[in-house]
Amino acid sequence: MNQRAMQTQPQAQQPARADATVRLTAAQAIVRYLAALRTEHGEPLFGGVFAIFGHGNVAGIGEALYRYREELPTYRAHNEQAMAHSAIAYAKAHMRRRMMAVTTSIGPGATNLVTAAALAHVNRLPVLLLPGDIFVSRAPDPVLQQVEDGHDGGVSANDALKAVSRYFDRIVHPAQLLSALPRAIRVLTDAALCGPVTLALPQDVQAMAYDYPASFFAPRVVEFHAPAPVPRDIERAAATLREAREPLIVSGGGVLYGLATDALRKFAHKHGIPVAETQAGKGALAWDDALNVGGIGVTGSSAANELAHASDGVLAVGTRLQDFTTGSNTLFTQARLVAINANSFDVLKQHAVAVEADAHAAIDALSEALGDWRASPQWTTRAHRLANEWRETVAHVTNTPVADGVLPREADVIGAVQRSDDASPQNDIVVCAAGTLPADLQKLWRTSAPGGYHVEYGYSCMGYEIAGGLGVKLARPEREVIVIVGDGSYLMMNSELASSVMLGAKLIVVLLDNRGFGCINRLQQACGGAPFNNLIDDCKQGAPGAPQIDFAMHARALGALSEHVANIGELQAAMQRARAADRSYLISIDTDPARPTEEGGWWWEVAVPEVSERAAVVVAREAYERAIRARSEDSR
Repeated sequence: MNQRAMQTQPQAQQPARADATVRLTAAQAIVRYLAALRTEHGEPLFGGVFAIFGHGNVAGIGEALYRYREELPTYRAHNEQAMAHSAIAYAKAHMRRRMMAVTTSIGPGATNLVTAAALAHVNRLPVLLLPGDIFVSRAPDPVLQQVEDGHDGGVSANDALKAVSRYFDRIVHPAQLLSALPRAIRVLTDAALCGPVTLALPQDVQAMAYDYPASFFAPRVVEFHAPAPVPRDIERAAATLREAREPLIVSGGGVLYGLATDALRKFAHKHGIPVAETQAGKGALAWDDALNVGGIGVTGSSAANELAHASDGVLAVGTRLQDFTTGSNTLFTQARLVAINANSFDVLKQHAVAVEADAHAAIDALSEALGDWRASPQWTTRAHRLANEWRETVAHVTNTPVADGVLPREADVIGAVQRSDDASPQNDIVVCAAGTLPADLQKLWRTSAPGGYHVEYGYSCMGYEIAGGLGVKLARPEREVIVIVGDGSYLMMNSELASSVMLGAKLIVVLLDNRGFGCINRLQQACGGAPFNNLIDDCKQGAPGAPQIDFAMHARALGALSEHVANIGELQAAMQRARAADRSYLISIDTDPARPTEEGGWWWEVAVPEVSERAAVVVAREAYERAIRARSEDSR
């Protein structure tokens, strides 16, 4: 991967005269600048702009996008949060090498971006947010949708985006774009800084004209930047690993975004080290690679977790080491930790021996420093055995027949979806986000290539699924994109199913209807709580009672093809029809809210009330306290 910073020189062409200028509005300047940027492969850096026009962006940005619609396509969506999710998913599907912008109105449109910005921030994914803002002149103050602050006249609703942006700027004069836009692009294309960028655009400034240097809009190649490894850090990391006989690699999203999957595979096999994958890192190794021991942590495989708890040295590459990965800091208690990460904030976690660097370059350098060193042969053999046993478990769990009259569970559906295309199942991209499904998908979904597993679990955001699927399909139109979603997430945000039909971006949506929030219902009871306010039957209801929702009919109302199936056999047949369809296709199936996949997994800390009148809560609290004590003893 190229280590240099973003280039600021135009591609080979006739240079503009030093004194040449072009008069544009601020909005036109933004759009023209973005349209001129190219990747190292010659593709447009920005695949387009998602836009919902309203007060504060329709006249300025809207006119500019129309003027440059051939150079930078505009996509209409139905919900601002959803379209930002689509833009984020587009960037993730491109391994952060291409991205999208999003523009909204000044009020609810702008604040609807906050959740999506937080998702991008947590997952270290680039998206450029261009919300409208109030008048800088304040002449018509207060304007429609303005949030007034009695203590600070400079505050607007867009200030809510500051906490969830990696870079924030409010453009109060058109000339400020000359510095703000290059800064924004650097953050979006820097491995260490990467995340959402917000440029708040007051509506009067959008419409202001300015004489910009013509050279500012010359086509530019954007090279992605990541720090190179420092030799002394590599030496320390190598020295730490050499002391280990039973090491484990934890592969995070940074391996995929650093285009380091081949480097990781070669490293693992050269040194005999098993590889466990995080949610973001799944797909770094093919599912049937001899050293792939499956997902790690709370939603991980029994193989990976057994090895993690026994390991004396963990190499964490490109991971945030969040609690699902570390088992709330109970998995790696016996191990010295070495961390490779481009982000200085992430690389310092868990008191690791830190290598702040690009994953690809650091893995290669570390392998060279280790020379012929290998893990203990017995450890590598144990990893091979456990990995094979886990693959056998996956095959059994996903292929066990469901008895007549018994509702299927998530594992049954996952197995049926993957069996539905024996010819080229590795062409599928699965998309999911929240609930029980990400746990079962991390354990059970088989993918052989980076990008085949697209699950947003850093923010675990319900409602991401269909919007994210749309972004993935726009990025990878040649692949079959399968969105697997629960009824709770579908009801929370489904409008971009209509957008997928409008754009000809076909999705296959497999909807599991367990009549409520089944995952949280189980967690509630595991903590001693009574079933309450999660499954629809356990919610407060009026006289008409709980609604009987026909999801297939709803999808048809949005323009998609759809059907409801009664069992796993019918699901497999419906998947064949969906694959052959010419537009988005939803299949709904009733599932059991009470039966999770018991195989795999690890402890996760969820605080249980210290005092309760319920005996079940008291019992759960005692178990919680025992687990806390065990963690403290293990960490000594």
